[in-house]
Amino acid sequence: MKMPWMKLVFLPFLFIHLRLQICYGDDLADDYADDDEKPAAPPPAQTKCNGVFLTYTFTERSKELPLLKNVSAQAWAFRSSATILNTGLEVVKGWKIFIGFQHREILVSANNAVLVDGAGDFPANVSKGATLAGYPNADLETSVDTAADYTKMQVQIDFTGTMFGLKQKAIPLPKSIRLVNDGWKCPKLTKYSTYMYSCCRKDPKYKKKNANTGKFAPRQYGDVNFVYDVLKSYEGSYEAQVTIDNNNPLSCFDNWNLTWEWMRGEFIYSMRGAYTRKIDYSECIFGLQGQYLSGFDFGQVMNCEKRPVISDLPLKRANDSDVGLIPYCCRDGSILSPVMDKSKARSIFQLRVYKIPPDVSKTVLYPPQRWNITSLVSAQYKCGPPTRVDPTDFPDPDGLDAKTYAVASWQVVCNMTKPEKKQAKCCVSFTAYYSDAAVPCSTCACGCDGLNTDKCNPDAKALALPTDALLVPAENRTLKIKALASLKHKELPKRLPCPDNCGVSVNWHIISDHKGGWTARITLFNWGDSPFKDWFAAVQFKKAFAGYSDVYSFNATKLSSPKNTIFIHSLKGSEYLVGEVNGSSPSKPRVPGKQQSVIGFTKKNIEGLNVRKGDGFPSKVFFNGAECALPGSFPNAATTSVSSMAVIFLSAVTSLLMMTNRFL
Repeated sequence: MKMPWMKLVFLPFLFIHLRLQICYGDDLADDYADDDEKPAAPPPAQTKCNGVFLTYTFTERSKELPLLKNVSAQAWAFRSSATILNTGLEVVKGWKIFIGFQHREILVSANNAVLVDGAGDFPANVSKGATLAGYPNADLETSVDTAADYTKMQVQIDFTGTMFGLKQKAIPLPKSIRLVNDGWKCPKLTKYSTYMYSCCRKDPKYKKKNANTGKFAPRQYGDVNFVYDVLKSYEGSYEAQVTIDNNNPLSCFDNWNLTWEWMRGEFIYSMRGAYTRKIDYSECIFGLQGQYLSGFDFGQVMNCEKRPVISDLPLKRANDSDVGLIPYCCRDGSILSPVMDKSKARSIFQLRVYKIPPDVSKTVLYPPQRWNITSLVSAQYKCGPPTRVDPTDFPDPDGLDAKTYAVASWQVVCNMTKPEKKQAKCCVSFTAYYSDAAVPCSTCACGCDGLNTDKCNPDAKALALPTDALLVPAENRTLKIKALASLKHKELPKRLPCPDNCGVSVNWHIISDHKGGWTARITLFNWGDSPFKDWFAAVQFKKAFAGYSDVYSFNATKLSSPKNTIFIHSLKGSEYLVGEVNGSSPSKPRVPGKQQSVIGFTKKNIEGLNVRKGDGFPSKVFFNGAECALPGSFPNAATTSVSSMAVIFLSAVTSLLMMTNRFL
């Protein structure tokens, strides 16, 4: 009974799609000439939905080469589609949907939409689900405002891709499909064998964060916000300005690189305040640009890549009359935390963009898609699609009490994400005065790329280290690990765990613990070649935060958000965390750049605080916005003489710190 009824449910959707093609094709007159033919009625669930009606339909699949006996490894090519229909009375601006793929899917193509939240370009691994946004139609109009024009009310996305691990007769559907715009709920999901749907409605309890009385969507808050303003528009080209605002106190960028994707053949003719890493116009010559703009002189074009990499100009070009003289530009790619300096938490650059037919009209404007920003060491960001917002206003350039406005403006909102396992960019080790061993970072905390995993085990648990091993590069600690294991009469595996492979590490050391308070030392190690200027670290606690009293060699601020976080950065004159330098002799390993300070805490009015049991160690540590990997345990009480080991470690750190300071 299910399959015949299912076919009847699905048939109206086929007729709707077919009717749209006929009504807007060449046979418009013929369609209306047949008075007996009437459009198919929509399904009951759609007519009862006052909101946004979502559907997902599986169409077909076939085995891909190679043909395998192992069912879980066999690849299948599939086709499916999703529709988003506005059945309510409110325009849905900047629609986004999430599809909970669950069969190790790889999307090869999807029309009328773009992948967001870091999924990248096609083919894209969407095995954990995918968020898609509308492109080029980002808004869904209402039936009332369009006289039931489905081309403006509805979008259909056709998918092709690959999936794995299915039996011959299995019909794969995703776990879920839902609208992810703020203020919407999709409470009920109805599934059939090849089809699923949901009616999403406005949440009556949702309160808009931003009052919006304008024509376009309200501006949103993000950890990092981009605004793409079209300042001037011409036939075939336009001038734009990009503004980058860093809003999160735990976010910053050092040598930032920005990427986006041109979707309609645009190219960058020139820039001010920034430059593209590749300066080349050959892709225009051999691409659609060269075909459509046959008489155009491409010799002065800066970049024709579909995905250009854009970087900030160096400080020395700030006053250059050709490429500089832009406010907030030219800082060597540095965007600071707003806690450190609000005036340096912004970056701006401008560009001249050329278009190709059919988009040459000055009124046809499309922003680039798939924005992403990276840095030497920073958080990873998940960026949404460009959303049309009310035009940005600017002070009148002639000093009049007036405002000028952008031709059009779009906002891109990016938020920090927690690093996945073995994908951190920094790591933390724990030591204490009462323990003779260091608890190191986890194995391959920052990945195993570049390591010879035939000689080390990337999946083994990290081994305890003697405290002085933290002062040498991770790859040179083998002898010290073996010496400690021999001292404690512990057997070692044939293949030792791989090192953490991190360019930056942080050591948190408990110096003292007494009735009235306790102290700790934080030491930052830079194992890379490049220095970090205007660095910062942040430590978050579960219990001990309320007892923080002072930091002695750095600046520190107690943050209200995130809660229980101490923001630490350098004093004037020690802004650089230098890179590695050569050892004192050719036989000595290279010496990392270091910065350290003692931090004092009290125990007043903190009930149940136990420093040794873990309350004295941070629950989260950040360096330059990147969340660091933490050890899996805390130091234990020593079984051998402790005081001498602690003194040796502290003395070594202090002497090496003094040695490094000579290179500042």
